[in-house]
Order: sequence, then C-alpha cells, then structure tokens
Amino acid sequence: MSDFVFDRGSDDPAQAPRRPRATLGSDDAEEIFASIDPKILGRFLHYLKPHKSFAIGAQVAVLISAATAITIPYLIGQAVNASVGGGDGDRLDLIIMAFVAVVILNAGAFFLEQWMSARLAQRVIFDVRRSMFAHFQDVSLSFMDKTHVGRIMARLQGDVNALQEFLESTTGAVGDIALLIGITVVLLSMDLQLGLLTLTVIPALIVVRAIWLPFSKKTFREARDASSTANSALAENINGVRTVQESRREALNFELYEEKARENLKAQTNSAAMTQVMVPTVDVLTGFAMAIVIVVGGNAVLGGRLDVGVMVAFIFYVQRFFDPVRMLSMQYTIMQRAMAAGHRIFEVLDVPVTIQDKPDAEPLGDVEPTVEFRNVTFGYDPARPVLHDVSFTVKPREVVALVGPTGSGKTSIIALAHRFYEADQGQVLVGGRDVRDVTLDSLGRKIGMVLQEPFLFTGTIEENIRYNTEGATREDVVAAAKAVSAHDFIMRLPEGYATPLGQRGRNLSLGQRQLISFARALVADPQILILDEATANIDSFTELAIQKALKVLFAGRTCMVIAHRLATIRDADKIIVLQQGRIIEQGPHEVLMRNGGLYARLYASAHASFDDAQVAETGDAEFATRT
Repeated sequence: MSDFVFDRGSDDPAQAPRRPRATLGSDDAEEIFASIDPKILGRFLHYLKPHKSFAIGAQVAVLISAATAITIPYLIGQAVNASVGGGDGDRLDLIIMAFVAVVILNAGAFFLEQWMSARLAQRVIFDVRRSMFAHFQDVSLSFMDKTHVGRIMARLQGDVNALQEFLESTTGAVGDIALLIGITVVLLSMDLQLGLLTLTVIPALIVVRAIWLPFSKKTFREARDASSTANSALAENINGVRTVQESRREALNFELYEEKARENLKAQTNSAAMTQVMVPTVDVLTGFAMAIVIVVGGNAVLGGRLDVGVMVAFIFYVQRFFDPVRMLSMQYTIMQRAMAAGHRIFEVLDVPVTIQDKPDAEPLGDVEPTVEFRNVTFGYDPARPVLHDVSFTVKPREVVALVGPTGSGKTSIIALAHRFYEADQGQVLVGGRDVRDVTLDSLGRKIGMVLQEPFLFTGTIEENIRYNTEGATREDVVAAAKAVSAHDFIMRLPEGYATPLGQRGRNLSLGQRQLISFARALVADPQILILDEATANIDSFTELAIQKALKVLFAGRTCMVIAHRLATIRDADKIIVLQQGRIIEQGPHEVLMRNGGLYARLYASAHASFDDAQVAETGDAEFATRT
C-alpha cells in the first residue's frame, strides 16, 4: 500500500487531490552498501569527539586484549617444550607464572574493552537521539505535513539501534584486525614454510567472499525495506485505532498487516541466512588449515625439524586465526547496516529548518497586540495558492471571527499569524512588526492558541495547565482553572490536580480537555489569543461552560476566532467572511445580516441546524417554537 498524503492546497482534506507523500530520501540507494562512506564516518567522529577519552581507552584495552591473546598460545608451546624430554622445571614454573599473569591481564583488558565500548556507544547514541529530537522540534510544519510518521519513527528507533550496534562492535573489529596481523606475523616467524602453507586458505576465503558480497547487498537492502514498510504500517494503524474500530476494519487491517509482516519475516530470515553463510565457510577453511598443520607439522616434528611445542602453538593459532575472520565477516554486515542507518540519520539532521530566526531578528517587545495581513498570498504548494491577496487588520483587544466554507483558508490565516509557514507574497505583521523580523520565542509568548482538539501530554493535570509557563505557581494554576470553570470537575477526580492523564488525555471528556487547554492559555497570559474551532466538537450543553470560559479568555486580549457554530461569534467586533481564499465581506454581525450575503446565508443555515439539534437533544418540541 503506497504512502500518500492529502495535498494541503485546500483546507478540506476530503476535497483535496492526493499526491505521493514526500519521503526522507530513497530506500533503494544501493550505493550506500558499496563501501564505507567517508562523509558518514566523518560525521560519526563529530559525535565521538566529546568522548575521545573513552574511545582511546577502549582502543588501548582492545590492543592489550589482542596482544595477550596472541601471547597465550606461544606460552603454551613454550610450556610444552619445557615439559618434554625430561623437562626444565624452573623454566616451566616461570612460563606457568607468566601464563597466569597474561590470562588475568587478558581477562581484565577484555572486560575494560567491552565496558568502555558499551559506555561509548550509549553516550554517542544519547547525543544522536538528542540531536534528532531537537531537530524534529524545529523542523518546519511543511516538512511534517509531507512525511509519514512511521518513517520518522524508523529513523529515531531502528536506524539509531543499527548505529549503536555498529559502535559497540567497532572496537572489537579493531581488535580482530590486530589479532589477524599479530597471528600472521607470529606464524611466519615461528616457521616460515608451515606458516605460508597454513595461510594458503586465505585466497579461497577471498573468492568465497567476492561471490557472497553481491547477494548479501541485495538481501540486506530488501530486509531494510521490508522492515521500514512493516513499521510504517504498524504506526499508521496504531495512530488510527479508533477509526479502525469504529469502521470494524480489524480483520481486514490484520490481513493487510500480516502480509507486510510475512514479507518482513521472509526478508529478515533471508538476511539472517546470508549473514550466517560465512560461518560454516570459515569453519571448513579452519578444518583445511588445521589439516595442513597436523600433516605437514606432524611430519616436521617426526623428522626433528620442528619442536613439538611449535606444533602445538600452531594448532592454537590456527584456531584463533579464523575466529576474527568469522567475526569480521559478521561485523561487515553490521557496518553495512550502520552506513545505511547513518545515511538516513544524517539525512534527517540535514532537513533544512525553513522557519527560523533571521540573524538580525529582534524580540517583539512591549507593543500593541495587533495583527495585520497586507496583500498576503500563500499556498502549501506555491503553484496552488490557498489565500489570494488577503488584507485585514485586527485592532488591540478586538475580537475578530473568521468564517467561511471548508477550504476557504481560515486555518491557513492563523497558521501564518503564528508563523508556522511563510507567506509567499505580502506581509503578516504582529504588533506592527513583520513576523519574519522578530524572534520566534517572543512571537510565541505574544500569541496563544487553542485548537479544535486540544492536545494534552502525558503527566498530571497541573503539569498540563502549566505546560508552556514553567514559572507558574500552584495558585496560578488553580486560579486559571477556576476562571474557566474547570476547577470543580478537576476536584471531583480521584487525585485532583495530581490526576495523571492517559494518552492525549483520553480519560477526560472532550469538553474537559478543552477547559484544561483554556486554563493553559490563561496561565500563559498571551496578549493575542487564537481559537481554531475550539467549540466545533462540543455538545450544546458543554458549550455553555465553554462560552463562559471564553469570556474570561477574551477579556483584555486581542482575539482571532474560527468557528463553525456562527451563533458563538455573533458578538465579535468584526467578522471576516472568506471564500476560496479571498475576503468577500467583513463587518459586525448585524451589518452582515442586513447585507444578506454569504454570511447571512451561512448563519441562517447554521441557526436552523442548531435548532434541530437542540430539539433532538432535549426531546422538547416546544423548544423550536420558543426560539
């Protein structure tokens, strides 16, 4: 199932054309697997710099571990030589003491290597996660509109885990390389002829690896793509579980997900098989090398040309030689995944932040709370504008309502006022200053927003009310809740203001969540307040409490309100009527009703629907007559 997003060319997703969702790069970039990318490694090193002491310590530990591992077989061979032919007791005692010391040193170095490597990987991953989270907090909403949340989560979780696995194995890879070089040098120095014969299996390993590599690239890429698809489908279904249940799509969605999960199972199984195919190959080559040592070395011992201790040492070295070969084969696949993961991680970190402070941006300061649009044209896709040459002014402490059919541009106007997006043409001014010339922090403190569906975060009610006002006291929180008529229902909860909220506050009714969001806005005390259809999903009885809360919020503030229920904004100082991204009329309720234009028709239609809804809810047929 392809990933699609609704085109934001219209405010109405139901009417907007569909287009392919933008992705974070290509998932088919095979060149990622071709080799180690120096640029990716260079950026890894940037994250390693603050922890270079741990990195150096881990490398020293791994080199000591490798050196002692190389020394142990040599000491065993010397001990054998000291024991045969009557033996040399004093020399044997010294060798045994040295052997014990080396074994202890090897164990200690190995522990330090593993511990420091794990700590280093965890610290680097912590920094990477923090960088990604901070960047996602700042990326423009236009990017978030176009990117599938499942792919974002794959970057934050799966790719970072692949990077962690790589970092934890990097020091081990250095040790394996050192071990290979050291064993090769020792084998050749102990007996050049037998050493060269033992290493004749290496060309066979190179040939097998050259054949294996192209198949492994394809298999690993398919496994990564299948995992991304399955994770994306899972995230989408979890986010839309309410819609799934109300549509009774559980069985069908399960079948669709099971298909993707089976594809992922098959791909991961093939990937695991491809990873492990080198293990038996190395074991076979180990057997061949061991046979060479036993046959050739045994004849040399019988012929008196080679000490038996050297023969024993050779056997141990051959066994150890192919252990790092096996591990390096597996670490190569880890490196491949890490290069691909690093490519995607840094692709995320390179997403440009288009909405940011200009170098000379200044704080908004203490200015009159006004909002002005001057000939603003804007479109989520610049080729298809949503707003066309829009101009209006909201005076200090004036309540202005935005109304119009779905897709007329109301939500786009408030998004531009808060500078979530940039106007393509014209200017948006707050307090007489172009929003592009002031800092985003000062603009955020000046403007508060209450959305149609309030978003409450995990935490207590008190923490949610003071969410964007860290300095607020408990008294401020309680006073704000009382002012918006939320205090009573909060105190009826088991733990009052300390009541923990479920995901997005689902353990509260929509009206209660909205009142908490009003209290949050009141504690923040913005000079300009924007309400985006804050009563659209509220029943008419809960709306009475909401209306009382709104009067408290509106007092002494400049307000912009979007409302589908036109009866709720009839007292606004000015009503701006939009259609197809253009202002077609504006003025007070009474003037617009006398003009008999679009607003009058919308109001008459909405009022009739409101009356019908009241009759249905109360069951009182006389209600319609009284109204």
